[in-house]
Amino acid sequence: MTSKKPANNNAACPICKQLPETEKYLPFCSARCADIDLGRWLKGSYAIPTNEAPTVISSDEEDY
Repeated sequence: MTSKKPANNNAACPICKQLPETEKYLPFCSARCADIDLGRWLKGSYAIPTNEAPTVISSDEEDY
């Protein structure tokens, strides 16, 4: 059994929970997990809760 030395103080990858083997993709363990996280942000899966009403953009403001 080979033990991996974590790249950042035992912090597991937030996507797959594995320990990163290199610092290249921190806080993720690989490019794959980094891409999964980016996709989640781009799809709007992550959101910061707020009590404010959404801003309505008029058609005049869309063409800037």
